[in-house]
Amino acid sequence: MHITKAVIDKLPIPPKGNLGHTGQKRYYDDTLKGFGIRITSGGAKTFFVEKLIKTKLCRIKIGRYGELTVEQARKQAQIMLGQIASGVDPLAEKRNEKMREVTLQEVMNDYLKARKSLKAKTLYDYKRVLNIAFASWKNKPLISITKDKITKLHEKLGDENGHAYANLAMRVLRALFNFAAGQYENAQGKSLINDNPVKRLSQTRAWYRIERRQTFIKAHELANWYAAVQKLPNETLRDYLLLILFTGLRRQEAAKLRWEQVDLKAKTLTVTDTKNREPHTLPLSDYLFDLFAARKQHATSVYVFSGTGIEGYIIEPRKQMAKVINETKIQFTIHDLRRTFITIAESLDIAAYALKRLLNHKMNGDVTAGYIMLDVERLRKPMQLITDHLLQRMKPEPPAIHILKNKEIQ
Repeated sequence: MHITKAVIDKLPIPPKGNLGHTGQKRYYDDTLKGFGIRITSGGAKTFFVEKLIKTKLCRIKIGRYGELTVEQARKQAQIMLGQIASGVDPLAEKRNEKMREVTLQEVMNDYLKARKSLKAKTLYDYKRVLNIAFASWKNKPLISITKDKITKLHEKLGDENGHAYANLAMRVLRALFNFAAGQYENAQGKSLINDNPVKRLSQTRAWYRIERRQTFIKAHELANWYAAVQKLPNETLRDYLLLILFTGLRRQEAAKLRWEQVDLKAKTLTVTDTKNREPHTLPLSDYLFDLFAARKQHATSVYVFSGTGIEGYIIEPRKQMAKVINETKIQFTIHDLRRTFITIAESLDIAAYALKRLLNHKMNGDVTAGYIMLDVERLRKPMQLITDHLLQRMKPEPPAIHILKNKEIQ
């Protein structure tokens, strides 16, 4: 038949297939071989081109009838058939064009699907960076992001949001480009990304130099700091701050601690969700044992440090920290408490391997460390030593919780 509008309008709608599946029928044009129209039982009418490409019969969609006229579809078919005749694969070209249009947002979506083991905090940071730092880029093709654009945005973010944030944003972008280089290929197997444009920052030494924070609570400040913390009306936040100082745990490791992770009989606690993904078991010093025992008597949640938010555990202690800072004039962050623990431990000449084990630092590159098995009991003495030194510096009044010290925990 010669495909025309009048002919198409008269073509019957095919019945549904077996089990109600969509039925379809194809009709071919007599004057332009390879050009045709497909009609489904749902009434959809779609133009197509059918031709052998490299010994394989391929059918390529042109567009829907109604969205395209017969004349427009025929012209498109002639172009495609001409490309095939000259050795060009229209299907491959379509795939190539689609790949070139992949957006930064689509790359991020695919990246997060592939990296299933990313922690919730990392996921949050990545999404936040995309929606803030790259808000004007996220719906544009990845390949439209050039070296010059990256350099200018890096400088802008540095001026407006700070140097650390600018570097963080570009590290995220670098990771996405590296992922795209391996994830997206055209029909010829060529990568979408030949060269990561974020490399420009390294080549021009444009990364901002960020001095590593070295602040901690100094020895002569500990007594005033401890006294102010003890005055906090919120006992949960008070004990949370003390736990981090006396263990060196990271803020989320302490905040998410569940009672099932605390063994008062064995005098240990175990953090399962750690930065290096390896379980971290610590012995409880006498002071920490008393702290946990007192909290256990009044526990009403699965979390040691319960909170009123949707998460169920403590989230933001800034208001309570501000009270301590205002009273003592000692500026500190949560991570400063971890650094204080490390500083005290190093001043007591705690063995390097024991210190790394207390902090749950990996020792992959240390051959000697592989032969040293530091179990929890061998860490008990250095942990108690650190606690005793902190208490000596703080000179606290004997807390009421010490009456539980020798009481058997059921």
